[in-house]
Amino acid sequence: MLSRLAAVLLPTVGRLTVTADPAAVLAPGSIIAVNHTSLADPAVVLAALRRLGAEPAVMAAAGLWRIPLLGRALTREGHIPVHRGDRRADRCLDLSAAALGEGRMVLIYGEGGLPRRADSAEAEPAAFRSGLARLAERTGAPVVPVGQAGARRITSGGTGKQLAGLVTAPLRRPSLHVHVGAPIILSGGRAAGTAQAHGAVTAAWRTAAGQLA
Repeated sequence: MLSRLAAVLLPTVGRLTVTADPAAVLAPGSIIAVNHTSLADPAVVLAALRRLGAEPAVMAAAGLWRIPLLGRALTREGHIPVHRGDRRADRCLDLSAAALGEGRMVLIYGEGGLPRRADSAEAEPAAFRSGLARLAERTGAPVVPVGQAGARRITSGGTGKQLAGLVTAPLRRPSLHVHVGAPIILSGGRAAGTAQAHGAVTAAWRTAAGQLA
């Protein structure tokens, strides 16, 4: 439902284009690693991936499950709640590993949160946390780097600015771009794997941002 809804609604707020490396493959059991810049970018990325035939399970903030209708939909579709800062935090890796083992793709935001800046400009992905590398190390799954750009033109900054951006987006219809890179196998331990994944996602983001320019 989420991927389908994103594909239907996104054209009303922006103009999405999608590219991929020649060697890009969205194979079952892959980890999709994406840069996170805006509350709007999950819709941007899901709509883009659906165009390419992929509807991944998304690792998302557990607070979303407290929203009645949305929470039930997330559970029904097998998306994965991330409980940060409590004893359930590692549970998301168990659920993600199980989903990968069943042949699902799992989408993860390596940065683990949104940037705190208020402007709508593009910037390189922040440092990644270790969860992505830990999941890849545990499962041996390939990592597909994805870069998205333009989502901050829909929503960014404080609450008031985000609401204003969302309300005016159907009039502005900003350009949005998603680029899918070739899959990689992380190696060399968690620190090296985290750096490798960050570099690949940054390269995909640069391609996406270049398309907007």
